[in-house]
Amino acid sequence: MSEQRKPRRPSFRDPASLEALGEPYDPIAELHAAHETAAALLHTGRAADDPAVTSRLIALTDDIGLGTLADLWASRPARTLPGALWRLYLLREWVGADPHGAAREYAAGIRFTEPNHAVAGVEPPGPDEVLRVADEILRGVFDGDFAVALERAAAFCHVVASGRADVTDGTRAVFQAGRLQVMAADLSASARLWRDGKLV
Repeated sequence: MSEQRKPRRPSFRDPASLEALGEPYDPIAELHAAHETAAALLHTGRAADDPAVTSRLIALTDDIGLGTLADLWASRPARTLPGALWRLYLLREWVGADPHGAAREYAAGIRFTEPNHAVAGVEPPGPDEVLRVADEILRGVFDGDFAVALERAAAFCHVVASGRADVTDGTRAVFQAGRLQVMAADLSASARLWRDGKLV
């Protein structure tokens, strides 16, 4: 009897190897696809005025997987529409994967950054509350003020980054906290760009 083979994970191929196999890589088409899908998603959500549609868009990665959005948006600059949306979905995915860890780090960060805590609006800072706020941020994207949603996400990242640096030892934790601070700065900048009509 033959030994059952495990399925292999698909391997990443760079553009040159794809072209060698006869699969042309078009970076311009990829760029357009990223921005067009982000704009279409945002327009659909904001035009629908339907709570059921909003709920489906909030939970988009539950249906299609985070990897699908990563393929579309993750390579775009942070301060663009697809880059900003990618970070909001990534934030929700992280909180959903570890709500207890997110709540612990958030709670630890409050005393360092009280103004950001007021903007993020996680009260009290428990697992259910961080999950609720992650969903509320995306709800604001489609059914509220997009700039405010970006600012709430930025504030949330600031608080968690401060808490992570305080409660977690090691250079890895410091590095991750620094990345969250960068993400917060990018989200804040994206909010300003959106208000100026320049987030595309």
